[in-house]
This record gives sequence, structure tokens and C-alpha cells, in this order.
Amino acid sequence: MAQLIDGKAVSAQIKEELKEKTAKKKEQGVEISLAVIQVGNDPASSVYVNNKKKACEYIGINSIAYELPEETTEKELIDLVEELNERKDVNGILVQLPLPPHIDEDKIIKTISPKKDVDGFHPQSVGALCIGQPGFVSCTPAGIIELLKRNHIEIEGKECVVIGRSNIVGKPMALLLLRENGTVTVTHSKTKNLKEICRRADILIVAIGKPRFITEEYVKEGAVVIDVGIHRNENNKLCGDVDFESVEPHCSAITPVPGGVGPMTIAMLMNNCVESVD
Repeated sequence: MAQLIDGKAVSAQIKEELKEKTAKKKEQGVEISLAVIQVGNDPASSVYVNNKKKACEYIGINSIAYELPEETTEKELIDLVEELNERKDVNGILVQLPLPPHIDEDKIIKTISPKKDVDGFHPQSVGALCIGQPGFVSCTPAGIIELLKRNHIEIEGKECVVIGRSNIVGKPMALLLLRENGTVTVTHSKTKNLKEICRRADILIVAIGKPRFITEEYVKEGAVVIDVGIHRNENNKLCGDVDFESVEPHCSAITPVPGGVGPMTIAMLMNNCVESVD
């Protein structure tokens, strides 16, 4: 039986630690505020935004919500972000993605001040991570590192394979594993011999975006498998990129979906908010 890596429990632990830090800062007269901007009413985005607000409330972070209509122009959004960049009472700015098609996401991400980029998406934040400088780190990969560390899974010297090369998960994930002295291979849709490469992995991180794509044939006996994917299967049940039933018997540890990586993303966002005032 593989060890189940419980993201809910680790996330709750981090939130408790952050709640304590926030209370101490309040005693020193320091308030922490996060501005969350949502354009349009994409149902999945609304759920995420709501979860972020709840987490802020629990930890003691002020949450300033901007719910803008779908037809908001790119210029209006840029003007709002620039105004929040200037505001002394706002520590973090988060623009919920995806944005409507008429708004250039890249331009908006670049408009957010790197000092307030709690999502860790600004090119300056990513560049800092590349060269080992301090800066905000993308929340999902940062959460995965915390999951591994808090479950006493050694990264140093281990063969780590990341499936997926997105700017939000795959690339920063590889950089963070390197920072922890892992030996890292990044694979993607054009990789040849994917099964063979995955079977070398002591730690396999799957962010491929295809439901239950990774079966036991991709997994080395005793590997640690981290599943970043989230989908609904034919019965409308949540599932990941990993075929849990076939893979779990072969792992030493695995994250479930739901309840694995998901809760960690918001916990690390809250952590970035608290760090924004240090």
C-alpha cells in the first residue's frame, strides 16, 4: 500500500502557521491585504475566487474583491492593476485566469508589480527563480515541494521527471526540484520514449492535462507520484492525470485527486501574501 500524501492535512497545517504569523503582524500594527480581480463569471474561476476569499478570512488577510463584467476592456483592467500597484494598503494582487479572449493575459501579468505578484507569474519572478534570487514562486509547484518535504520525501540526488512544460507548473516545478538538488528531466507532448523516461523516475510529477493518462506502465516500482491534473470522468467524478487504481499499488507514495495537490495551491498563495510584507 502506497503512502497517501494528504494535501488537505498539509494545507491545514500551513494555514495554521500563517494564521499565527498574521496575528503577530497585526499586533505590530501590520495589516496584510490581497486584491483579487475576476473578469466575467467563469464558474470554475468563481469557485477558486471564493476559496481564496475563505482562506484569506481564516488566516486574517484582508481580501479586496473586484468582480468585473465580461466586457471590461483591457485598458480598464490595466488601469485598475496600475492603481493597485500604487496603493500602500494592498500587498498582493491576483488576477484570476483565464481572462476573456479580448484581453491579453501576458500583458496583464506583466502589468502587476513584481513586489505584489503573489501568483509568481511575472517574468521577473520567474527569472529570479531561474537564477536563485528571492522572489515569489508559482503556487502549485511551491505547494508540491512543501508536500514532499512535509512527508519526509527526500529530493536531493533523486531522479525527478516532470511531465508538462507549462509556465505555471512544469517549468517552475523543474527549477524548484533543481534548487532542492534533484536530477531533473522535463518531458512534454513531443517527447519520444515517454514511458521509458518516466520509468526512471524516483519522483514523477504529472501535469499533462489528460485524464488518467499515466498508467502502471509509466511508473517505476517504489516511485513517488504527484498528480497535478484535475478532470471529471464519465461519471462526473473528479480524477487526475494518473490512473490512480492501476498506479497506486506500485508507488511508495502518491497524491489523491481530489485532496492532494489542489489544497496546496491556495495555501501557498496565502504564504506568498504573508511573505509580501516581510
